[in-house]
Amino acid sequence: MIQVKNLGKGFAGQELFEKISFNLGSGERLGIVGRNGCGKSTLFKIILNQMEADEGEVAIPRNYRLGYLEQHIHFTKPTVLEEACLGLSVDDQFDHYKVEKILFGLGFGQADLNRDPNLFSGGQQIRINLAKTLVAEPHLLLLDEPTNYLDLPAIRWLVQFLKYFDGEIMLITHDRGFMDQVSTHTLGMYRGKVKKVRGSTEKLYAQIAEEDEIHQKTMVNQQKKRKEMEDFVTRFKAKANKASQAQSRVKMLAKMEVFEGISAEQSMHLNFIYQHFSAKNIGHLKDIAFHYPDKPELFSGFSLDIAKEDRIAIIGKNGKGKSTLLNIIAGELTPTTGSTDFHHSTTAGHFGQTNIDRLYGENSIIQEIESVNSSLGNSKVRSICGSMLFTGTVAEKKVKVLSGGERARVMLGKILAKPVNLLLLDEPTNHLDMQSIEVLSMQLESFGGAVVFVTHSELLLRQAATKLIVFRNNGVEIFDGSYDEFLEKIGWEDTSSSLEVDFAVEKPAARSDLSWKDKKAERAAVIKERGKILKPLKAKFEKCEKLIHTTETKLEALQAKLIELAEGQGGAEVATVGQEIGQLEKLVEGEFLKYENLGSEIETIETEFEKKLEFLS
Repeated sequence: MIQVKNLGKGFAGQELFEKISFNLGSGERLGIVGRNGCGKSTLFKIILNQMEADEGEVAIPRNYRLGYLEQHIHFTKPTVLEEACLGLSVDDQFDHYKVEKILFGLGFGQADLNRDPNLFSGGQQIRINLAKTLVAEPHLLLLDEPTNYLDLPAIRWLVQFLKYFDGEIMLITHDRGFMDQVSTHTLGMYRGKVKKVRGSTEKLYAQIAEEDEIHQKTMVNQQKKRKEMEDFVTRFKAKANKASQAQSRVKMLAKMEVFEGISAEQSMHLNFIYQHFSAKNIGHLKDIAFHYPDKPELFSGFSLDIAKEDRIAIIGKNGKGKSTLLNIIAGELTPTTGSTDFHHSTTAGHFGQTNIDRLYGENSIIQEIESVNSSLGNSKVRSICGSMLFTGTVAEKKVKVLSGGERARVMLGKILAKPVNLLLLDEPTNHLDMQSIEVLSMQLESFGGAVVFVTHSELLLRQAATKLIVFRNNGVEIFDGSYDEFLEKIGWEDTSSSLEVDFAVEKPAARSDLSWKDKKAERAAVIKERGKILKPLKAKFEKCEKLIHTTETKLEALQAKLIELAEGQGGAEVATVGQEIGQLEKLVEGEFLKYENLGSEIETIETEFEKKLEFLS
């Protein structure tokens, strides 16, 4: 188990998080969510001892090994085997058989071991990095945006692998669907604090919303009480017969907890401007083929009609031509053979990696957005900057000092600045947080024109796509239907076959040596043992919960009584009731601590027994 205790970190006077605490229990797969810049990657660096915290500590058991899967690909060795061997410890540096076993388990063949790792696809390169991580036999895998640069088949493979990994996982990803498939628990980082729940991102966000609502109602009630007491003091402090009561109110106001308003977290806003289009079809591609000089042909004989309200997703493995096809539609590449024909009223907004690279570094964000539509006034340009989270003087920053994610938002801002009826988007979810991806998804659904996009986000595919261009089986084809219909009727080939090979860190195999009857008996015994252990803990948990509830009810009654006594000059009785309130508040605080510890213990035990039952399934 890892314990994060009262951890705090800030940069340049800005606090990322302060006094955050949480535990990572045995067998837990913890998804970490939060806005860009909230400190998720910084938390990883502190756990990995790559960065020092300003306060607090991370308690890691002795001999507990950490494995970090980096999202950036950088190979230094000439062969796959040598590169993967970099993960071996000094004591095991000659145990190449261990590395080969893991590489075979990850789908590499004998011939692949001596190939240059830079020649493999993005998904295979991630597997090479994963092999380097696994040969150290880590107890905990830390994954920071592992789906970046992966194609959909590779992502689906990674989901299955992580489900089978026999250890703990901490995961940062902007892909909500991927996280919910992998994680057993979710940790939210927001407003400088953290909240951990057992379950999905949806459960976490629902609880945060509920707590915010309760906080807001409590604050309103408290403000009402404060106003009443302040009015009483103002009216009667100068009157001799009410002066002592007024003074009691002043003391109570001084002791009353102040509930601050909840600061709203910034959200990206998108509002594409639709350019009216009356024709039925936006454009047509006829028998197009393409290849780069001295390279094999990527595709040939491909034709496509783009209707004015189409939602077309281009999907497939990396390196097959998805971005190339989008660039042909955008007019940035000319097909080797075939033709493209677009209606004269077509106006396109193109979000592509090459476009991001073409941003002029010396321009400010404001100047870049102004450059696409000179008729926009300063207030409109500033409004677009604000919707992309570039507010105030931040919008005056030069492009050259921006991060990759910030440059991506500038490109989206440029598309927002002009009327369009065709959106062409290449991996628009890269560098966006979960909330921004959901905003983008909703805007694509409601946009009045056509959308053609490349994405590895299954969430975006499910919500926005109504037609697919699929690169598969060394060809390209059109599937007229949703992504779920594609999975049901056709599906991806070879997404799980490599999982059948033995892993160094593997999911326990089912007990094939037991008969169905024996397995049933063992499962019953495990369930009985689970009940025996959990029953007294759950009883304590419920007792704690009831005591907190009854004590809080008593506190409300005593606080009301205290106000009455103060108004009636209760004298000594006021002090007695105040003392009783203080004792009960301490009791509630202690019970809350027990309540949280018991809840964490119950969750850990339940996770362990779930693994045992899965082992027998």
